[in-house]
Amino acid sequence: MVAGRGAGAVLTVRVIGETGSTNADLLAAAQAGAAEGIWLRAERQNAGRGRVGRPWADGAGNLFASTIVRLAPGDPPAPTLTLVAAIALAEAVAAVAPGLATIKWPNDLLIGGAKLSGILLERGDGNAVVIGFGVNLASHPHLTDRPTTSLSEHGVAADPAMLLDLLRDRFSVWLDLWRGHAMTTIRDAWEASAHPCGTPLRVRLPDGGERRGRFDGLDSDGALRLLNDDGVVILVHAGDVFA
Repeated sequence: MVAGRGAGAVLTVRVIGETGSTNADLLAAAQAGAAEGIWLRAERQNAGRGRVGRPWADGAGNLFASTIVRLAPGDPPAPTLTLVAAIALAEAVAAVAPGLATIKWPNDLLIGGAKLSGILLERGDGNAVVIGFGVNLASHPHLTDRPTTSLSEHGVAADPAMLLDLLRDRFSVWLDLWRGHAMTTIRDAWEASAHPCGTPLRVRLPDGGERRGRFDGLDSDGALRLLNDDGVVILVHAGDVFA
């Protein structure tokens, strides 16, 4: 077990050799009363999953880690934590690979249009939110519906433990800002790490429909703003985005 200090809280990292899912483990730990600030990292993960239940390959040498946030009265809406997680991970990756990755709404990191990482938020019992991070450092899964990549494929060697140290410190800083309702600062930071405004995007909606338009930043609640050809802004709260 490794302890470190972020912006105002002691953060504890537990490392295990293998598990099914670090998110599932921390959801159970949260139900048993685990405190905010704990991080769990697995060397291997054999039942990881992404959004809408997609499997995520085990990939030894990659980063698989989760943490717990305990919601408190007066906190901003829980879904906006996805922006906090995305910014923190983008900054951690930028520390080892400057200028390489960009954020794709809401929280994937891409390199040249290929997926480098994913983030999964899951609500536990009571006031717990578990946030899981999967980053392709040494290898990457081969998905049928989108290109993927890893840092090693771009000549960057990154150790999972070192990247997690960077991530947990940045996450602590941005979580404090989130709790201070600095949502404008958070949106600005997210947009600065994302594809530029005006980028053509295609969104596959949960019901199977599609929307097309140009990226027009984020709405106040973190929704994606798409500007269509008629000059109308479409707000997207859920969906898969393709550039």
